[in-house]
Amino acid sequence: MKRPWKVLIADDEAIIREGIRDAVDWEALGMEVCAEAEDGEEALMLAEERGADVMLVDLNMPIMHGLELIRLIRERLPSCLVVIITGHDEFEYAREAIRLGVQEYVLKPTNPGELTQIMTRVRDRLEREAKLSAYLDAAALQIRKNLPLLRERFCLEWMEGALSREEIAEQLQFLQLPGHSPESVMAIRWPELDTGQSLRNESERQLMLFAIENMTSELLGETGHLIFRDAAGLILVVIWDDVPPELASKIEQAVQHYLKLTVQVHLEPAGQDIVDVGAALRRARSAVSREARLSPIVRRARALIRQRYADPELSLEAAAAELHVSPVYLSRILKQELGASFVSLVTMMRMEKATRLLTGTDLAIHEIAESVGYVSQHYFSTAFKKMFGVSPNQYRKGETEADDADGG
Repeated sequence: MKRPWKVLIADDEAIIREGIRDAVDWEALGMEVCAEAEDGEEALMLAEERGADVMLVDLNMPIMHGLELIRLIRERLPSCLVVIITGHDEFEYAREAIRLGVQEYVLKPTNPGELTQIMTRVRDRLEREAKLSAYLDAAALQIRKNLPLLRERFCLEWMEGALSREEIAEQLQFLQLPGHSPESVMAIRWPELDTGQSLRNESERQLMLFAIENMTSELLGETGHLIFRDAAGLILVVIWDDVPPELASKIEQAVQHYLKLTVQVHLEPAGQDIVDVGAALRRARSAVSREARLSPIVRRARALIRQRYADPELSLEAAAAELHVSPVYLSRILKQELGASFVSLVTMMRMEKATRLLTGTDLAIHEIAESVGYVSQHYFSTAFKKMFGVSPNQYRKGETEADDADGG
């Protein structure tokens, strides 16, 4: 059974309170008088304590004036409806009260028939608002239930470049996602899905994809991210916080170790603008497809570089020994499939990490040099300037053209 609406009567005259209480058949209206107060301060306390739905408020009360009471009620019980009790000579106050959101007023002395009509209108409004609130709650519940699906649909449209900047910003807010541009995106490809040779049934494939997603989410930890899939079954990830470049190889290794599956993972910068994210996702998706065409030894060499780029002792010879191939063979196959030498790949990985540290931390240049695998700050600065055309200090300051100073 629905509970009655709670009514509080606030007037400093006991006879007025009694007259209001006796003038209306509250039960017939689905209401009950839950409390009475003789001053504004008491009325505020009782309204909060009892959870009043309706307040009948005299404007001229001791301790706290009725208008001040109404202002405070608006702040503390915004859903509570207020009916003011006023004399003819207080009509200007009544007009001010109406500006504060009061819907009805009762003139003293109270007329039972008129008061009943007023309270009937108030009751009807309470019920309309309760129904609207119930509809909105039901809609919010449905949205929460369907939030993963809505987010996935949004990300697919985002990836395809089907949304304007304004639409993206609105959707991010609506779907309770960070409003700023993501830092990076990632694509994860499980080749078994599109070889046509899998012996697994569909439920097993879905289970494996779900396990890969869970593992990825665990490795991302508290990092703000969103995981979804495209129509081909590729797992795509939008990442709002900074992550290390070796994350991709960590995911590949974890999936191999725990699920005994081989996946290709590609991490791609998302760009500076939220409209760039779609293109970044498409690049990541293309990259894992290209990655699938790489030979296993090249993928293993790339993973080793991601893991060990900070080791000053990392060399072609050391990597070849770890991969059980000759240095000549490793050098040749990297050049054939990636178009770059082993040294170039290591340098690019080191420089990618260095640029993140330069713009995202206050580490000294010599500390950055050491953390990305250089024993000499001078050697690091020389390599950095050769790649970017500016010294590390100039890059940190946002300069794009070199000057005569070394700045390293």
